[in-house]
Amino acid sequence: MEINKINETEKIAEKQVILFKKVNVLDKANFYEYLSVMVDWGVSLTEALWSVESKITGGYFTEKISELMTYISSWDSFSKAMKKMPDVFEWSEVSIVEAWEQTGWLVESLAKLSEDLKKVYNLKRKVKASLTYPFIIFLFLLLAVIIVLVYVIPAITPLFANSSVELPAATKALIATSDFVKYNFGIIILFIATLYVWFIWYRSTKTGKEQLDHFYLQLPLVGKVYKNFILSNIAANMWSLIGSWVSVITTLKLIGRSCNNEVYSQLFDSIVMRVSKWEQIVESMREMDPLKIYFPADFTQMLSVGERTASLEKISRKINAQYEKEVEYSLWSLTKWIEPLAILLAWLFVSWFAFAIFGAIMKVTQTVG
Repeated sequence: MEINKINETEKIAEKQVILFKKVNVLDKANFYEYLSVMVDWGVSLTEALWSVESKITGGYFTEKISELMTYISSWDSFSKAMKKMPDVFEWSEVSIVEAWEQTGWLVESLAKLSEDLKKVYNLKRKVKASLTYPFIIFLFLLLAVIIVLVYVIPAITPLFANSSVELPAATKALIATSDFVKYNFGIIILFIATLYVWFIWYRSTKTGKEQLDHFYLQLPLVGKVYKNFILSNIAANMWSLIGSWVSVITTLKLIGRSCNNEVYSQLFDSIVMRVSKWEQIVESMREMDPLKIYFPADFTQMLSVGERTASLEKISRKINAQYEKEVEYSLWSLTKWIEPLAILLAWLFVSWFAFAIFGAIMKVTQTVG
């Protein structure tokens, strides 16, 4: 009976619903690093995967590692098994592993992937950390405005309700805004939720993604951070793929897929077509972006040096390092402007509130006098 109970408990645990079906970048970086170390020690790939599975904390990723072991046990190569799991492994990762497998240097490819993913993770963490402070400022500002409109203004309004005084326009507007927010709060929340659902749906369509990606790139301050982040990733992928002896055409195709931006993906589709007809990469970039909006002059100039000297890997590494610094600088510029902007918005609302209340008080006082 005890054994049956234990088996039932194990089955229930195995069937637990995994809510977040997404693999964390850091988990994947650690996965490659563990595999690299263990295979380098002479452990077979299947045994290494079994050992790594116990170290990974993500439930969904653990499930996928088990699936990976099943494919490899069926005599699939590591890269072929990865191809069967596109929801976990990017095509760029598969190409790097496949290229190194052909040379018998699997350990080097896994170590390289771990290093690259950790760089991506650290860059994303810097971006998130830099944007957290501005987000908190605007959140508290919004909460303060809602509290004033929903609680403070309704408490003051009765002071003017019984007077026959014609209230100033600023006071009328403030009271009307307060009444609208207070009595339609549920509708406002429902509207915001509906707008959010619509945004998620629109973002999932090809047209919506293209228009939104274009819009993000055109935003002041934020667009610069976003573009520098994309260019940094383009350089990082070029360095990784070319350094792993992946062909230039395949490299450009994979970069286009991994940009996660429809504007850049379409640009790279056109660049691939031109390069496949023996055009230079930089020449194709300049033809597709004559105004240097998406590929700045310094980016193409450095890449041009790499093409001329047959050192694209080395130059791409330098471009990646340079644009990581550009991301940090543009983030600093963004956060530098956010605080004054928040203070300005707060000042405008406080000024409106002060003029509305004190203007009404002066009107009532003058009438009574």
